[in-house]
Amino acid sequence: MRQSIEIAVKNRIVEQGRGWCFTPMHFSDLGRDTSIRKALSQLQKQNIIRRLAQGVYDYPKIHDLLGTIPPDLNEVAKAIAEKNGVQIQPAGAHAANLVGLSLQVPGRVMFLTEGPSRKVKIGNQEIIFKKTTKKIMSSAGTREGLLIQALKNLGKDHIDQVARAQVSKFLKDSKENEIRQNMKFAPAWIRSLFFEIMGLKP
Repeated sequence: MRQSIEIAVKNRIVEQGRGWCFTPMHFSDLGRDTSIRKALSQLQKQNIIRRLAQGVYDYPKIHDLLGTIPPDLNEVAKAIAEKNGVQIQPAGAHAANLVGLSLQVPGRVMFLTEGPSRKVKIGNQEIIFKKTTKKIMSSAGTREGLLIQALKNLGKDHIDQVARAQVSKFLKDSKENEIRQNMKFAPAWIRSLFFEIMGLKP
């Protein structure tokens, strides 16, 4: 029985493809928690999967020259959020980098969440989950929500023509009703900047 659970767990991991990050919860339909954890432990011993933190694993990507590639922290954060049943929203320098407003790749990546604040160490990098309000999380997972956090990081006085062009490019596929809905709880200066750049009436 244990072997069949191990095979089922392994098959699901392989189906998802390399780079997938997961927790035991992602296999809860396959058997009891203890059986799932044993299966993951066996697959780790066989070097099929990698344990990144307590209860967090990935199916690592392998590069021909570089060997095993470090995990994508966005994917790790997503797996942890799914496990805890919470939403997350990239913030700070991490959001600015994702949007293309900063070329700096931060060693510590920050996510806002309605869940509890915590830090998770992944190798020599760190994921920070920072508790915030429901209002701020109302635009989580949207282009606008990501841009709001990126612009907050950049600051009102650092929005030049290059930044404006990037905002316009990033929002080109957003519909007006989406922008208005997701801008509802944004700081006033960001809201007016969005509307001005996108040619919308306040």
